[in-house]
Amino acid sequence: MAPTHDTRHKMREICRIAARVFYEKGYDGASMQDIAEAVGLTKAGLYHHVGSKDRLLFEIMNYGMDILDETVLQKVKDIADPREKLRQTIRGHIDLITRARDQEITVILHENRSLKGALRKKINARKKQYIDFLESLIGQVQQESGKAATSPRLAAFALLGMVNWLYQWFDPEGPIGQEALTDAFVNFFFRGLLGKT
Repeated sequence: MAPTHDTRHKMREICRIAARVFYEKGYDGASMQDIAEAVGLTKAGLYHHVGSKDRLLFEIMNYGMDILDETVLQKVKDIADPREKLRQTIRGHIDLITRARDQEITVILHENRSLKGALRKKINARKKQYIDFLESLIGQVQQESGKAATSPRLAAFALLGMVNWLYQWFDPEGPIGQEALTDAFVNFFFRGLLGKT
């Protein structure tokens, strides 16, 4: 039976709050009791919803990938021009990392190795889909421009490394605004990829 809207909403709420607990205490340092208290459930009630701590971490990571899909990929899917599609993908991904009010994406970055077995394989498959999307899009941009000095796969990982590290140092109240940061990153990436913006 498919989960109801209320069930999905409750799971997302648990994921949002649990992600903050994992972010503050680390996966190993956070107990299910800590999470149950933060969510406002009994420990038994939390287990009823998530099954296990591993399953909860998986659900948080899966939710994080859903957010990426909803806020980045869905918004660029109808853009025909590869260069503009890549530009908007980078902008969307930066916005996701720098404006996130929740810590789901941070948990994905920090705690991936805590997930084991089949659950880890499922999350890694979703991550691979995004990497493959970036690699293909970068390849299209290079082909269209006639410049392919850098491997599309290497460029995709370089892009992810640049953008995904932002949460570690970017301060929205600091001297660099998000728009200026985004423009600088987009221009920097395109110059490295094509030798121009």
